[in-house]
Amino acid sequence: MATMTELSPTAGKYSQDVQGDEKLSPGKAPSLCPTRYGIAFITHLCNFIIVAQNIIMNITMVTMANSTNHQSQFNSSTEGLPVDSFDDPNNSPKSLPAGGLGYGGQFALWERWSPPNERSRLCSIAFSGMMLGSCIAILLGGNICQDLGWPFVFYIFGGVGCVSCLLWFVLIYDDPVTHPWINITEKEYIISSLAQQVSSSKQPLPIKAMVRSLPLRSLCFCSFSHQWLINIMVVYTPTYISSVFNVDIRDSGFLSALPFICARVVGILGGYLADFLLTKNFRLVTVRKIATVLGSLSSSASLVVLPYVASSYITAASLLTLSCGPSLFSQPGIYINALDIAPRHSSFLMGASRGFAQISAILAPTVSGFLLSQDPEFGWRNVFSLSFAINTLGLILYLIFGKADVQDWAKERELTRL
Repeated sequence: MATMTELSPTAGKYSQDVQGDEKLSPGKAPSLCPTRYGIAFITHLCNFIIVAQNIIMNITMVTMANSTNHQSQFNSSTEGLPVDSFDDPNNSPKSLPAGGLGYGGQFALWERWSPPNERSRLCSIAFSGMMLGSCIAILLGGNICQDLGWPFVFYIFGGVGCVSCLLWFVLIYDDPVTHPWINITEKEYIISSLAQQVSSSKQPLPIKAMVRSLPLRSLCFCSFSHQWLINIMVVYTPTYISSVFNVDIRDSGFLSALPFICARVVGILGGYLADFLLTKNFRLVTVRKIATVLGSLSSSASLVVLPYVASSYITAASLLTLSCGPSLFSQPGIYINALDIAPRHSSFLMGASRGFAQISAILAPTVSGFLLSQDPEFGWRNVFSLSFAINTLGLILYLIFGKADVQDWAKERELTRL
């Protein structure tokens, strides 16, 4: 049996340019049923169920509260949140940040499983499960509540969660060395491609240096601002359609979910596009920033013009698709940037940045609910304009301060021996 010390570095080597950004030299990798892509799809399923379970909590809260009335009042939006609830800003919907710890844990995997020239696509495949979770929960959650009763939402999505956990426990391993079924060629390819990036030595987290790091600060704030945009689209898109165009939940279900279907496809394609640009000698930092711009600016701009130009239900659904669809271009941008600037600490950084970003899951609905209650006539314009302003500010900070080379505080500290 081959061990890590017996594997020779034959592929995926790094070379450094004068700016310190990493250029990736291509290596030959096995293409038939690679284990790393199987791990990406299992992670995709886990992300799907994490987000879906968060959303179904929003869907069922009102139905559970009204179940004692022996009649369904679940008739205003796919989210299960009546438009009347915005009359009281305290009733504004909040996406629950449950499962947030799982995001950071995934990066502990990709530290050891993702060759640098495939990192964008593997992470994009995994993260696109979040949009699939939004899509399926919005599309089916309301109908399940109406047709079968709200407990069945938990039975169905809870069952899928149990299946995903079982697959994770059986098929996911810490690294290629410990995986019992991986092809030896793929194992050698992955380990050799990461040989100059990941070290097995344990070193303490440089907390003070992290706090002072402008690239890390800009990454966290850009993640927060982009997640604000995502939360507005997930929580308020169905409510906007229902309240403005008076479309019944059963009629609006598919079109409400269509933007998230497009976003999932775009997220996967964006990862492949990012890796393709790297093979064309684009700098890594340039690729990350291009992806972030495509995922932020176009989405927020489409959303902010929505109340001004949407004269019909079809027009609104088209603009919402244009807004939500490109948003996942940011996956191979800011959302995996921690693997670039601090591969040794990326799992901690992604957990921290995700945790900071998830603050928007509470603030965005609360602030938006207040704006809608204070100004019923122009409330939607204010909500979408504020989302555009916050998202643009985060993008500007990232474009100015964002980096993609390993930071000094994240580099290996060599020990001298006497």
